[in-house]
Amino acid sequence: MRVTVVGAGSWGTAFARVLLDRGHEVTLAARDPDQARVIAATGRNPRYATGIDLGAARVVTTGALTGDAELYVLAVPSQAFAAVAAALPDGAPVLSLTKGLDPATGDRLSLHVGDRRAAVLSGPNMAEEIAAALPTAAVLASEDGFLAGELQHALNSATFRVYVNPDVVGVELCAAAKNVIALAAGAVDGLSLGDNAKAALITRGLAEMSRLGEACGARQETFSGLAGMGDLIVTCWSRHGRNRHAGELIAQGRTAEQAVAEIGQTVEGLTTAPVLRDLSRRLGVELPITEGVCAVLDGQSIGELLSRLMGRTPTEE
Repeated sequence: MRVTVVGAGSWGTAFARVLLDRGHEVTLAARDPDQARVIAATGRNPRYATGIDLGAARVVTTGALTGDAELYVLAVPSQAFAAVAAALPDGAPVLSLTKGLDPATGDRLSLHVGDRRAAVLSGPNMAEEIAAALPTAAVLASEDGFLAGELQHALNSATFRVYVNPDVVGVELCAAAKNVIALAAGAVDGLSLGDNAKAALITRGLAEMSRLGEACGARQETFSGLAGMGDLIVTCWSRHGRNRHAGELIAQGRTAEQAVAEIGQTVEGLTTAPVLRDLSRRLGVELPITEGVCAVLDGQSIGELLSRLMGRTPTEE
């Protein structure tokens, strides 16, 4: 298959390697011309996942895409997704790797691909481990069963196991919401509040993700699967988790901007948190952890927030 991966960050780079290992003809599109030139000349990404050999890939800039791809894979920040999708040169299907919501509209990102067939890939997929060819499982969701099966066959391997799921709504909501919960989990780490507190937060985070999913018509079993519980666990615990790390830094006194600068990569939870909060308010769904993350980002002290959350009236689980 001829596949164009748009986005040369750590996830786009690692996924390009997954495709190359499966024998596909891969074009990697980078936004920065200097980055594209270095990758083309050396076969290595100078910024992200630098150990991955990309020598077999064709490298272009995003402004130089041609219409010969059979599949476009979008691994770009959520705030750029709609514009990038609109600029794709032809009607080939889109596979989204981006875990977030559109910050301008609050929409799920797959709604911005127009009339193209679309699929989304999610799950506990830390790019650093995929780059090292460590065993990984992912879930691929599409309303087009034929496309889902075709992509499952194209991607599945001995180190990258792919399951299919028709619940696009649930998979995309899980992918967005788990990053916000991971910010809070990182704050638990930054304040040294312990494993009990972190496990409780993750569990209650899954509960609020599930409530939102139910209100949006998602399947509840999606939230106990790879896209939900699986991705939430790894994002909240892994040392590679950018959102967890950002929450940790913010709890230690950095601003959100300082945390992003120190991490050096996109932290989707910071963009998604207010979008998710606004969506939940429109739907009348209570998301106390998400509300708390937004309150801290708006200037509330974490100590005050912790007292408020722990002081909530006890209820049934």
